[in-house]
Amino acid sequence: MRVYVPLTLPGLAEAHRTGQLGTGPLVAYAVTPALREWYVSDDIEELEYAALNRAALASLRLLAADAGAARRRVVVAADVSDGAASADPGRGLDPAALGEVRLAGPLRLPKAASVHVDSADAEADVTAAVEALAAADGGDDDAQFVVDGAEDHELLWFATQEIPNLVAADG
Repeated sequence: MRVYVPLTLPGLAEAHRTGQLGTGPLVAYAVTPALREWYVSDDIEELEYAALNRAALASLRLLAADAGAARRRVVVAADVSDGAASADPGRGLDPAALGEVRLAGPLRLPKAASVHVDSADAEADVTAAVEALAAADGGDDDAQFVVDGAEDHELLWFATQEIPNLVAADG
């Protein structure tokens, strides 16, 4: 199963330093039954893209909690065994939990397949989205429009061998 783990650039640097993502239970996103039902698609590439975007939104939330982090969304894609990730069946079709899975323990960085990061061109829109997040969560349609604006920027794909360069550029 492919999972998408939301991070920030400082979080990626920490993962690079320690060789693992997180210390245990880890929130990630994947193609879950609820995500399949919500998007009504059988195209696995479309569904994986949706899971990646869910992780990118979670990365925005991480950025909101870390004022010092560069305003660039980061998502690490990794392959895990099907039993390693579990969705909370109690959350069903809760839109906030679509595609969300939990990994019981840390994820070793060598399991990563790729890293997805915003370009520098996205920083202004990502900054605006982070600042509008609380209002959007409160139901403000204008703020939601600003948050959705971050999705106009495609995350760039990087090979895992490029992680040292990504974290060096941030530090």
